[in-house]
Order: sequence, then structure tokens, then C-alpha cells
Amino acid sequence: MIAYPIKFISISYIRYTIPMKAFTKYLFSALFVSLFFYSCSDKSNTAGKNNVVIENAEFRLIIGSDAKAVSLFYKPTGQECLQKGIHTPVFSLTQYRPYDNEIFLTYPAKTKIFYADTVYRVGNDLIVGFELEAHRATIGLTITDNYIGFTLNNIDYDISKVGIKRRTEIDEFTMLQLPVRDRGNFGEWLNVSWDKDVAVNILGTDPYAKIDAVRNDGYHLMQAGMETKVKLMGVGCALIVTSKDKLLDRVDQLEQDYHLPRGVQSRRNEAYKYSYYELQGVTPQNIDENIAFAKQAGFRMMVVNYLDFATSMGHFPWNSNFPNGMADLQTVTRKIKEAGMIPGFHIHYSKASKNDSYVTPVPDSRLNLVRIFTLSAAIAANSTIISVEENPEGCTLENERRFLKIGNELVTYEQYTTMPPYQFTGCKRGALSTKISEFEKGFKFGLLDVDTWPIFVRFDQYTSIQQEVAERLGRIYADAGFRFVYFDGAEDVNLPYWFTVSKSQEIVYNCLNPKPLVSEGAIKSHFGWHILSRGNAFDVFAPEVIKQATAKYQASEAKYIAQDFTSINFGWIGYRTPDSTTIGIQPDMLEYICSRGAAWDCPISLQGNLDQLKSHHRTADNLEVIRRWEEARINNFFSAEQKKMMQYFYQEHILLINETGGFELCPYQQIQYAAKGNPEVRAFIFQHSGKTYVVYWHNSGEGKLKINVTVEKVHLFMKLDTEIKVEKDGVGIIVPLGERRYLQVDLPFDKVIVAFKEAVLL
Repeated sequence: MIAYPIKFISISYIRYTIPMKAFTKYLFSALFVSLFFYSCSDKSNTAGKNNVVIENAEFRLIIGSDAKAVSLFYKPTGQECLQKGIHTPVFSLTQYRPYDNEIFLTYPAKTKIFYADTVYRVGNDLIVGFELEAHRATIGLTITDNYIGFTLNNIDYDISKVGIKRRTEIDEFTMLQLPVRDRGNFGEWLNVSWDKDVAVNILGTDPYAKIDAVRNDGYHLMQAGMETKVKLMGVGCALIVTSKDKLLDRVDQLEQDYHLPRGVQSRRNEAYKYSYYELQGVTPQNIDENIAFAKQAGFRMMVVNYLDFATSMGHFPWNSNFPNGMADLQTVTRKIKEAGMIPGFHIHYSKASKNDSYVTPVPDSRLNLVRIFTLSAAIAANSTIISVEENPEGCTLENERRFLKIGNELVTYEQYTTMPPYQFTGCKRGALSTKISEFEKGFKFGLLDVDTWPIFVRFDQYTSIQQEVAERLGRIYADAGFRFVYFDGAEDVNLPYWFTVSKSQEIVYNCLNPKPLVSEGAIKSHFGWHILSRGNAFDVFAPEVIKQATAKYQASEAKYIAQDFTSINFGWIGYRTPDSTTIGIQPDMLEYICSRGAAWDCPISLQGNLDQLKSHHRTADNLEVIRRWEEARINNFFSAEQKKMMQYFYQEHILLINETGGFELCPYQQIQYAAKGNPEVRAFIFQHSGKTYVVYWHNSGEGKLKINVTVEKVHLFMKLDTEIKVEKDGVGIIVPLGERRYLQVDLPFDKVIVAFKEAVLL
């Protein structure tokens, strides 16, 4: 139904604010306009004669004249994509309380959604009216064979034409909302519902579109809108309905048309498959050693962390390991390239180190403040209590995060009161070498946004500081010749996160030339799908829990994010040598991580600590495990059936090089309590070519293992095509224990397991 102007008029307001003659003239005019709109309206939508039809070669969207979704029809298969019986308005506007005088007199002071109740089409514009409110929106259409775009071009206010009411504010606007029925897969990041036949995707065409979906019984209410405090006019979204196999083609064309980061192109790049070696403490002097280990593991990418060459985040001054600055960094990246690998750049970008000149000795005015306070009393240079008008309750009490920024001075506090008089107590003035000053009553100041990793202070994303740092990072990236970026600390931005997470990434991305072949990041929001072509790595897990953590976190996320046509990184793997506190990283752990990654076509990443790599007795075995899996995965060795088999969390697998030199995937299981429970012995049993094998090794050194089986029943191999002589010891055998070896035993599984459990470490 049309939002008739007459229903917004307060008669008492008009009567007592304009003369009677003018009032009478206005009243008749308003009645005439109202009746005109009423006569033109569609009083019954049952016939659908005034439906709005929007279509391209693949699909047809029908919206009733009452602005409710009627149909989303996929033409090639004749499938209806909307949930039946759901009569949802396609458009709406939101006010955080009703703002119109007569409306807020009726409704309570809380968020209120005003749904569209009319829509009609004029050329490639949709004209939308709303219940109760007098706003009228113009939404432009861009119709192509790949997608249909929607852009909010204008919002006017009908009643303002007669000068009676002020235009009311809009806090949020929804320009497309459809109840899309579920199809078995829903990619929350890309915002796509799909099965083997059809994919329905609503995505933003710029970082200002707020994309979301509300899960309901049998369908998702897929939405595209915007918030006024971010941006309202000119914000766009697109609707794609196509087959699953064509979806990325459609998104790729949209990225080109709207000049977005090329997320599809990156996902199709060969480098998308590559795992990487994350350098730890790299210098121009030790890069060659790192390269040797990386090549041993078959890595095709190496990543430099800015912490290795810079003393602080923000201005990135060179540290003492890089006395020649960029020339030294170029030496590192040049050697990586000469070794046939892609150099990558691990960055923080949304915050500054506490020791950076953005923070000390004069804190930058563009550092983020999470709370604002007003001095209720003046403070002298020696004041240790700061009295404020506002209640400080909820301010952080975490160590190293309790900072106030008062003018150009930083002040730490110990506690605060939550009953009047409100005070910050135990204050230490001039923190981080800032200048102590005096401040008058009424001075406004803020709680500094210190990161949860409290060596950093976060930027205010609504200022120019992010662009400034992005340009600095862009120069380092280009001069060093990096081609991969890890956007770390992506969560360290201010509200609203749906916007600032990806917007801050986009600011940096736009300063990177040439564009990264592949990129990853710590957190993602919708628009970031175009920027972060692979999902995140996880922080390091201890060797003792790394399998369980991989199943709980990486494997679970890989399954989840595959619905977004995206992979993740099965890392970072912290490389630990065995000592009194840990068993260290072992070959079976890497078999497990690499196999779970391969199950979802995902790479891994290894933190390359030279001291640990050089001291671990099983480094050669560990790196060989990675090399095999990396080569097999990149060359598409694994079948769909094998990938599905590896998606089962609790079954472990080993990747063999068989007697003919080819890869062979085998399920295997650990022999618990091998060698009478000696923790230095690890053994796993499997079948290969119809025979029973045990792969075994010493965790951290060398030794011998006495096993109670006859020599005639066994064959020992370092490689499966090269047999090793076995030492006989009475009725049993003695085998060397150190690096990985394979013992083939002509006995049933259960007897072999018993023999290894009863074995003795000599």
C-alpha cells in the first residue's frame, strides 16, 4: 500500500501553526494528493498485475507491488529459490528510536524497523515507499548476464514538499532482503546458499555494504544494507543466481566490473596451493640456512615477518640485524626468489607498537580512544587521582592495558571507583616517556585502546593514520619484492567490525603493487573475501595437543569455510625439539596436519626456528613428511574418495613412497605403549600390498630395539625399495632405532601390536 501523505499530518500541529485560510487550502490539497495516490495504488496484489519483474538470462526476481518478495526463479532448471509462505518485505529502513513526532508519541524508544509497503519500477530505478514513514527511496538497477546490481541512489521525504515536518533520520537501510531456501551448504563469509545445482549469492559491490543472513527454519533471510554512520548513498550490492560451477565466474566478472580486489583470480592462481615457511629471526647472514631447510620440506613460499627487520610497528625503523636497511631486506628476498620460492610479507597494520613514534614521546591524536571522560576537578602535575564526571565501570583492568590519554600525556592507573565520586586511582603520570602536564576541570580525555597483546596501541580507523601506514607498508612491499601478504591483527580495529575489518585491509591492499598473488588474514568480514584469498592460520599449539587442536579448530574451520569456495591454512606449526618439557614435533603429527589439510585442499605453514631445526634429531624425517604431502597435494594426487576418507578426524594416514617410487596413501594407527610404554619410541601399524608394516622411530635420539619375533618373519626397510639387514638375537631380533624405518612383519595385526608393546629399548 502507498504511504499516503495525509496519514503523516498532525492536524493540531497544522491548525495552530498556520492561519485558518492557509490551513483550509492545505487540507484540501493534501486530501486531493492522498486520494490521487490511493486511486493509483494496487489495492489487491493477488493478481500480481503490478508486480515488479527484474531478470537476466539466468534468473527472474519478482517483487509484489506491496514490496514483498514473490519469487526468485532459476531459469535453466526451473527451480524456485525462495522459501514458500514467507512474505518478507524486500526493503526496510531502521531508526534506533522513532524520530517522527507523531510516531515517537505512539511507539517506545527502542530500535524500530519500518518495512517497505510499496514499490514500482521506472526504467532501471525502483521507487520504494515505507509504512508510517514518509521517506521514499530510489534504488538503481544494473542488469547483466552475470548478476543484477542494486545501488541506493536517493532518499527523499514526501511530506517535506509541503513544509509541515522536518526530515527524520535513518540509521540503517536494507536495500535487498530475500528468504532464500536452504540448499545444504551456506557460505557465511561470501553469503551464498548452494547445492550441486544452484547457488544464490547476495554480496556487496563495495566495502560499505552490510551483508548478513539470518538463519531460520529451512531458509536464510539474506540481506544487504548499510549504516548511515558508515555510508548510505551510493552503496551497492549484487544478486547472483547461477549453477555452483559458474558462481566464481560470475563473482570474477563482478570484481572486474566494480574494480574490486580480484579474489577469484587469486583463488585460481597456482600459488594458492602453496604452503609456506615462516621465517623466525631471519637475517641476511642466516637466510641461506633457512632456504636449505625450506627446500628440504618442498616449500614454494617463504614469509618474512616485519618484526625481524623493524624495531617497531608503525614507522618500521630498521633494527641492528639490518644495518643497511632496505638493501639487506632485498638480499633476503632476492635469495628467496633465486631459490625458486615466492617471498611473502607478514604484517601488522592497524596499530602501533608502544615504542613507536606514533605513541611516544608525543602520542598521535589519531590513536583510538574507547571511552571519553570529563575531568570533574583540575589535575596538577603531581596528581595521582583523576576525578571524572562519568562512571569508569567496564574500563579494562588488565595489566599493561590501563592507559589514559590526556592531551599529549599518557597516564596509567591501578583502579577506579564505580560509585560517586568517580575516580581513577593509583595513577602514574608521564607514562611511556610522555610529558607531564596540568589540566583544567572540564577537560575531555580518553581511555587508550591498548591491544590485548599489550605491546600495541590501536588506530582510529576513521582518521587518516591507516592510509599513512598503508603507504609506508606499500613502499616496503614494493621495494623488497614481496608477492604474498599475511594481514595479522585484523581484529584490532574499532566498531563497527563488519566494516572496519575489511576496510582497513582494503586501504593496505590498495597500496600494494603489484597485487599479492595470495593473501591470508587473522579475521575476516564480508568484503574481505575479495582481499583474503585464503583463510587464516591459527596460533601455535603444543606438540602434545596438536592433533586434537587440528581436528577441533583447523579441520572444523576448513569444512565450514569450504562452503565459501575458500581454503584455510593448517598452521602455524611451531617447530619444537624434544626436551624436558615437550615431546617435540614428530613425523606422525605432521602426517596428521598435512593429511587433514589435503582433505580440504589446504596448505600448511611452518615456523622456521633455525635453532630448533638444527637440534631436533628427527628434522630430516619431519621435513620429508611435509615434502611428500606438499608435492602430492599440489599435483592433485588425491582422489575425491581419498579426500573424503581423510576428512574423518579420528583416522590417521601416512603417505608412503612405494617400491616403484609413487605415492601411496594408507590408513595407520599408533601402537600405544610401544616398548613397554617408553615415551622415546613411536610406532604406527598399517597394511601395504596386503602385508603388515610398522613405521617406527626414536623421538629424540638413537638406540636399538629388541623385538620378540623370528628373523624369518621380518623385512626391514629405510625406504620401501631398499631392504636392510636385521640382527638376530636368540629367538628375536634387534633393529636400529633412530630415524623412521619400516618393519614388514609376516604376522597378523594383533600379534605385531603385542610384539611391539613388549619390545625393549636397548
